[in-house]
Amino acid sequence: MSGVKFYSNENFPQPVVRALRESGYDVLTSLDAGRANQRVPDEEVLKFATQENRVLLTINRKDFIQLHSENSLHAGIIVCTQDPDFAGQARRIAHAVTQTRTMRGHLLRVNRADK
Repeated sequence: MSGVKFYSNENFPQPVVRALRESGYDVLTSLDAGRANQRVPDEEVLKFATQENRVLLTINRKDFIQLHSENSLHAGIIVCTQDPDFAGQARRIAHAVTQTRTMRGHLLRVNRADK
């Protein structure tokens, strides 16, 4: 396992978070950080993840792809499709980060297996 730490935003599926944690990954959620149900703007979500040196996990692809295109000074972003195969999605995320030398400033797309 890589030393990557994650921050999952509010809309990210909790079963995927649990599966990543079971695989040994450090995943901080917006709820864990006391930032849930506060309508935190996406820019602030990314800023917090960056300050915490955590790769952002989100299914809010459109907005975070746009933020990345405007400014790549972040710890990394992984945008995912909705996927009912939570364990499979966690495996694909883990595989993607292990195949990437550094996440800093990068955006990865992790799609469903059928995509």
